[in-house]
Amino acid sequence: MAMFEKILKRVLLAAVSLFAIITITFFLMNIIPGDPFMSEKATEETRAILIAKYGLDKPLIVQYGLYLQNLFHGDMGTSYVLQKGRAISTIVTESFAVSMRLGLKALIAAILIGVPLGCIAGLFKGKAADGAIRVISAIGISIPGYVLAAVLMLVLAVNLKALPVSYGKPGGEVMPIIVLAVYPTCYLMRLTRASILEVLGQDYLKTERARGMGEGRVIFIHALKNSLIPIITYLGPLTASILTGGFVAESVFNVPGLGRYFVNAISARDYTLIMGVTVFYAALIITMNLICDILYQVVDPRIQMA
Repeated sequence: MAMFEKILKRVLLAAVSLFAIITITFFLMNIIPGDPFMSEKATEETRAILIAKYGLDKPLIVQYGLYLQNLFHGDMGTSYVLQKGRAISTIVTESFAVSMRLGLKALIAAILIGVPLGCIAGLFKGKAADGAIRVISAIGISIPGYVLAAVLMLVLAVNLKALPVSYGKPGGEVMPIIVLAVYPTCYLMRLTRASILEVLGQDYLKTERARGMGEGRVIFIHALKNSLIPIITYLGPLTASILTGGFVAESVFNVPGLGRYFVNAISARDYTLIMGVTVFYAALIITMNLICDILYQVVDPRIQMA
């Protein structure tokens, strides 16, 4: 019962956080001068008709109340500019499916590569393997996504002609996945290494060794399990971020995913699309963090959800 109450409190806190994000985004977006129809090749009269049609001539607080009312009923509105008349929920669902397909592959690659290499670096601290992994992780974290994307396009697509630049062609997923996976992979290497080193220095592991427990059992049963907590903490927001698509990767490689739509929506002042993507992204992050809080209890029951 106590666990249920804690989870319920976190759910309520998550709802309040989401409401705050919606409110802040809505008002910040609308106080910027201009409107979605500024770039329309139309007369002032036509623009005025469009503004009135979408209710943008109403007081801001009235627009906010109508948006919340519609959102409560599952209606995110329709796109003003990028896909005129299409439901935002449809655009978000379709684009997220593309981003999720790429993101899952990148996330799996990051976990399968980053965590084992981080463990190796921690277990062989000061050795050649540790040094090589630390150098690779430092480079991967430091290089900006747009630089990595440009280098991959130049080397793999232009010079070697091994992969297509366009996302829609066979093999077009490879470079976006690499761009999405490099930073989290390298960060997981460093995080796992630090966690392993911290756990290996704990007194209870020295006690287990003194009792005659084998080194393999000490490392793989006790050390690895207790080093997972910082990794789980990072995986929550990482999963949400990578599943919604990288803004750089999707823009550079012309991937019709959620990240590219978000960037284009801001440029076009497509208010409803900006709000739709923001609400979806915020809800996903909050949900993933809630799941991570619950997983803490599974990994280490001594942790209490505040």
